[in-house]
Amino acid sequence: MGSQRPPTGVDRFFGSPSFFRLWLAQGVSALGDWIGFVAITALAARIGGRSPETAVSLVLSARLVPGFFLAPVAGVFVDRWDRRRVMVACDIGRGLVLAALPFARSIPMLVLASFALEILTLMWTPAKEASVPNLVPADRLASANSMSLAVAYGTFPVASALFAFLAKVAQWLGHIRALHVLQVRQESLALWVDVVTFFASAAIISTLALPRRSVRQADGHHQFARTFGELKEGWRFIAINPVVRAVILGVATGLIGGAMVVPLGPVISKEVFDAGTAGFGVLLTALGTGLAVGIVGLSVIQRRLPHERIFVAALLGAGTCLVAGASMSSLAAACVLVAGMGICAGTVYALGFSILQANVGDELRGRVFATLYTLIRVCALLAFTLAPLLASLLGSLSRRLLGGHAQLLGVDVALPGVRLSLWLGGVIVFAAGLLARRSVRAPAAGRAPAGSGGHAEGDMAGEARA
Repeated sequence: MGSQRPPTGVDRFFGSPSFFRLWLAQGVSALGDWIGFVAITALAARIGGRSPETAVSLVLSARLVPGFFLAPVAGVFVDRWDRRRVMVACDIGRGLVLAALPFARSIPMLVLASFALEILTLMWTPAKEASVPNLVPADRLASANSMSLAVAYGTFPVASALFAFLAKVAQWLGHIRALHVLQVRQESLALWVDVVTFFASAAIISTLALPRRSVRQADGHHQFARTFGELKEGWRFIAINPVVRAVILGVATGLIGGAMVVPLGPVISKEVFDAGTAGFGVLLTALGTGLAVGIVGLSVIQRRLPHERIFVAALLGAGTCLVAGASMSSLAAACVLVAGMGICAGTVYALGFSILQANVGDELRGRVFATLYTLIRVCALLAFTLAPLLASLLGSLSRRLLGGHAQLLGVDVALPGVRLSLWLGGVIVFAAGLLARRSVRAPAAGRAPAGSGGHAEGDMAGEARA
């Protein structure tokens, strides 16, 4: 890495001390995100009064909407500005917004705050992903992304437990007369803890050494034209680079199939496995365990893997496991296959980010990751909303045309709508794998990174082999 000192344990495990600090900041920030998510949901339910479901839906919608329209523009500014300052400013901004929420008295205030939080998150996340290649050697990208995914989602149970613990703390503080003016409740206490996590994250990130990026000034008309031009430049690069295009489409469209397990899980557990709600919990546990195994296992063996080939194989494997799992009549057999799908999905996600970081120049990474996150949101929303409707439609057609059953290789197979929908989801994931397989075989000339991805620490190459 260009450093004269001998490598430490942190260097060997995290790739560099700077990435270790970024990883710590992400862990603190992720913990704050999850605590804030739970606290704001609880606050919305309380303020909503007679319509808590509607209130929660409105507040959570404010976290989804900005991503569909503003994420690509956020990517432009992430590529234009100093990314360290962007992350620090976004963490401080999120902390200030959350500090005001304990005093919120209406749903519109929560909606506005959720909207602001999401915009700041849309800036922070691409800035973080675009900065990783500047902090770790090229051959450690997959491991770094695995650790990032682990801390991003592994903090959720910690945040849930902490939120429950804060209920007891709030109850104890409520007996202190001097604090009555603050109206200490579980949600408000959680939000103040959340403020501390974001300020701590900002303090850690402020110590990072990242390439400086200057802001070029322009008048209003030229600023708009320049922003639109940079937006088109990012989209054009995604369109002409076969590997980048394949990875983005593979991760996003593959998510359509995989995410269908969540809304359809309770239905298939009841109608096919006859296991009820408990069976759905077992399926989710199997999926989560598989994801964890895939992410952690990849971080251990990633240096010995051809990343692009494994990415394709994992997509194909995820689709195959989903189709096979939905074909089972036994919950135990289905859980094994769902766990296999989770292993493949975790591998796809971690390797997908690594391949993008290796094949996209530093000056375009913000736009590319912003586009990826936009498509992930769109595809996840499609899966969650359309899967139940699709299951109902296919179930009706199955009963009308086939009587709900069919003979396959001499075996009578039930064809409920939920099974047909999950089969379709598996086919979508498998098709995404075939598309990725075709694209990554494109000539190397079409896969060159745009620009250089020079590292801030040492003399690491700006491009990485996938």
